[in-house]
Amino acid sequence: MVSRAEFEDKTVVVTGAGGGLGSTIVKLMAERGARVVGCDQSAEALASPTVASRHVFNLLDRASIEAAIAAILDRDGVPDILINNAGWTRAETLDALTADTIEQELDLNLTGVMTFADPLIKAMAGRGSGSIVFISSVNAISHFGNPAYAAAKAGINAYAKSIAVELGRAGLRANVVCPGSIRTAAWDHRLAKDPEILGRLQRLYPLGRIVDAREVAEAVAFLASDRASGITGAVVPVDAGLTAGYLPFIDDILGA
Repeated sequence: MVSRAEFEDKTVVVTGAGGGLGSTIVKLMAERGARVVGCDQSAEALASPTVASRHVFNLLDRASIEAAIAAILDRDGVPDILINNAGWTRAETLDALTADTIEQELDLNLTGVMTFADPLIKAMAGRGSGSIVFISSVNAISHFGNPAYAAAKAGINAYAKSIAVELGRAGLRANVVCPGSIRTAAWDHRLAKDPEILGRLQRLYPLGRIVDAREVAEAVAFLASDRASGITGAVVPVDAGLTAGYLPFIDDILGA
């Protein structure tokens, strides 16, 4: 049984705190006693009463990132836990890539994330303790489309490992959660084009379904917590078995 006071007296910074997954992470961490510092690109996204402190900035705007970092350190102090959740993609295939979409998706999902995280991580290392969790994607492990986003998320996986290796002796742990498809608003644009898409999608997953946001949030909370005190540099899929193997091959070829 997980203690409801697991994160008591802990300050947890969550980016993308107003999104489908982010809001679930915020709720779970607050339920377990954390003081949650929520970050998103609009004040409206941070309306939840479970957010104790709010910071609005845009990961595509370096000046706003730097201002947010200064405000977080001044108002909330050095965080105990940093959860880098914010991310976005729309260029779903190679045909959709242009110089602009490549730049935007790499800047948002890799450069912006590192620019925001780096000063906070160094402050945590200076204090001598901290846990960092990055939300990456199964796209960083195998190709499921979204090539620029996938490249950025693969960079995030590498960045987390660099923190784990170089700052472990400074008391920091860094881990990665790689979700598969999660039924959040991020799927709405696909469902609008094809209402049957979720049914076809589920056939790819060994559990026969996609994961929900709470399942991903539980993995994030575990890796952030002292229960995972010996785990660092790990890349953990939370994907209902998608990256374990290709189930349709079994069904359609071996089972035919």
